[in-house]
Amino acid sequence: MDKPEETKLTHRSTKEKKELITRLKRIEGQVRGIQNMIEDERYCVDILTQMSAIKAAMNNVGLHLLEKHARHCVSDAITDGNGDEAIEELMDIFKRFTKS
Repeated sequence: MDKPEETKLTHRSTKEKKELITRLKRIEGQVRGIQNMIEDERYCVDILTQMSAIKAAMNNVGLHLLEKHARHCVSDAITDGNGDEAIEELMDIFKRFTKS
């Protein structure tokens, strides 16, 4: 019988959680703004400009999480002797993150 996959957790400070959630809520608001722009039949270039801003904001959140993962999770795994697996996982997520 297959073993259930372990759920991995990352502990973040209260400050970091608050900052990430604030960023994501701002992005959520931007997405709702684009919905309104479409409903209001706004100019395509204006909508695309807002979409570009959202993509950049999401990339910044992602880069923050990638850095946190590399500096803590991967570093700890290397120290514990599980570096190869952690580096492979990191490279897989880099590949997914950089796909357009």
